[in-house]
Amino acid sequence: MYLPVVVGADGSEPGLRAVDWAADEAALHGVPLLVVFGSLWERYEGAALAHELGGPSAHVTSEAILRTAARRARRRHPGLPVTTEAVPDEAERALVRAGRNASLTVVGDRGRGGIADRLLGCVSRTVAAESDCPVVVVRGNHDNRAAGGPPGRVVVGIGEAPDAVLRLAFTEARLRGADVTAVRAWRRPAHETARSYEERAAEALAEALDGAPSDVTVRRLTAEGPARAVLPAASAEAGLLVIGRRTQGRLGRVAHTVLHHTACPVVIVPERT
Repeated sequence: MYLPVVVGADGSEPGLRAVDWAADEAALHGVPLLVVFGSLWERYEGAALAHELGGPSAHVTSEAILRTAARRARRRHPGLPVTTEAVPDEAERALVRAGRNASLTVVGDRGRGGIADRLLGCVSRTVAAESDCPVVVVRGNHDNRAAGGPPGRVVVGIGEAPDAVLRLAFTEARLRGADVTAVRAWRRPAHETARSYEERAAEALAEALDGAPSDVTVRRLTAEGPARAVLPAASAEAGLLVIGRRTQGRLGRVAHTVLHHTACPVVIVPERT
């Protein structure tokens, strides 16, 4: 990684958690952090504002949101190069555009209009679907750190074009000193024996992992069921889940469900087939 890590800030608590995670990630890779606030409105007032920004009755400018985010990042990692940018555009458009010159884009799972922790915000969903670079949707809480906390496992879903997905998973695991669990889901038609389908899944997993780096411990897991159920279960105790996205501009059913139901941060990697 040489390009910056980009993170979206909007003054919400999930947005500030995303800033924390992005600062950890930038420090881990030794790259700068760019904090982006995108809005068609200069001032924001609402109940979802973070406590640091004055709570529900505060009138907050984009400069205040960016200043708070940058201060948190620098306090978390003194010496980290942090720049900020206010963009007079919809947040998702601003972040997708910034991601064209980024190594990674980080967003919170909900924004200022979030309804419940389990729901995915429209900005997060759009950025994950349309970005040219990998996107991290930060699920969970402050314990889900990119650096400085327990390493956890890196879980990676093995689909049809896993090269880019595996490269990122191995890199993140190596930097964290973590193991990788590679997961291949499989299903069998009704009234047929499972053995041949499980064997095919194991063969596909072995082929994908051929040439895996020797300095990363890799565990293999084949599990019966739809990938959208298998992956959240496999990553229940993980520090990071990495999956691919095959279609530009659209999240498939697996990615969409995983982003709603996984407890740890999720990386969506554009696949090049």
